Amino acid sequence: MMNSFNHMHEWRKNIDQFFGESFWNEFDSILKPNIPQVNIFKKEYEILCVINIPGISQIKQINCEIDGYHMHIKGEIKIPASGYELIQEEIIQGSFNRTIELPYKVREDKVDARYEHGLVFIHLFKDVHDEHRAKAIRIKEGEK
Repeated sequence: MMNSFNHMHEWRKNIDQFFGESFWNEFDSILKPNIPQVNIFKKEYEILCVINIPGISQIKQINCEIDGYHMHIKGEIKIPASGYELIQEEIIQGSFNRTIELPYKVREDKVDARYEHGLVFIHLFKDVHDEHRAKAIRIKEGEK
């Protein structure tokens, strides 16, 4: 068994030499899912973001900012299991720092957020002043 592990290590080393050391880094975003998981729902003038963040004991562990067309969220998912060895991990843990693109620019002054049963619900509202509309120019007769 140990011999096959050595062969695998050699195989990876050969791939690194052929493709370059950053070859495996390109797969990180494919192999590792984004955390936290986010669902985004929209209406004509509203967005509801539902973010899966289990194990939060204090809401200040989550930092969330709204910046026009983006929502930035960072924190850490920790599942307390002190004294145990992790043998299967499907609930991804660790620090996260995600930027989520929103379908339209939102108001920064009107946000409602709550944490309930491991989910963060963030209710956002469209910035209707961001609409780019043609403005009529009134032309006067005569000189200055």
